[in-house]
Amino acid sequence: MRILLAEDQAMVRGALAALLSLDGEFEVIQACDGDQALSLLKAQTFDLLLTDIEMPGFTGLELAQWCQQQNSTIKVIILTTFGRAGYIKRAIEYGAGGFLLKDAPSESLIQGIKQVMAGKRVIDPELAIMAVGENDPLSDKERKALRLASEGKTTSEIAALLFIAEGTVRNYLSEATSKLHGSNRIDAARIAKQKGWL
Repeated sequence: MRILLAEDQAMVRGALAALLSLDGEFEVIQACDGDQALSLLKAQTFDLLLTDIEMPGFTGLELAQWCQQQNSTIKVIILTTFGRAGYIKRAIEYGAGGFLLKDAPSESLIQGIKQVMAGKRVIDPELAIMAVGENDPLSDKERKALRLASEGKTTSEIAALLFIAEGTVRNYLSEATSKLHGSNRIDAARIAKQKGWL
């Protein structure tokens, strides 16, 4: 079984790859960030994407969404330190088969992978309860603009990256700030991040 492991922290990635390789059933290909993971997904065939959420470039959730948009047969498991309700809801919406915490015991990861490959959905029970929480008010475009703003990008840089007009970027950021009751775009990004919506 070919696994694409996307994780930006080298030590965590190395430990996970070593752990999975011990099983004998898994061939693990490593990606150091979301952009490298996307390139590998486009170029090769994998059975499973095991991905962190917060990484430079594409996030784990955006990778899951991309796989869903391609109607790919690849299974997706999100592996994270953050059990935020917004993350879990979006992971499920994007077709992820599993959502596991990094501090779970290693045997539960191997078991989770086998269950997801067998077509089951595996979500940490505490996380599943959290996912019933608040609804995410942001549209995908507002979320992307807000995330880039939170990274310190200017309106013109965001416009160039998203291939839209600067006025449209200002509208997205203003809408997002208003929906989140933030005092400005940075405050709105902070609120969205806390909720797992960014």
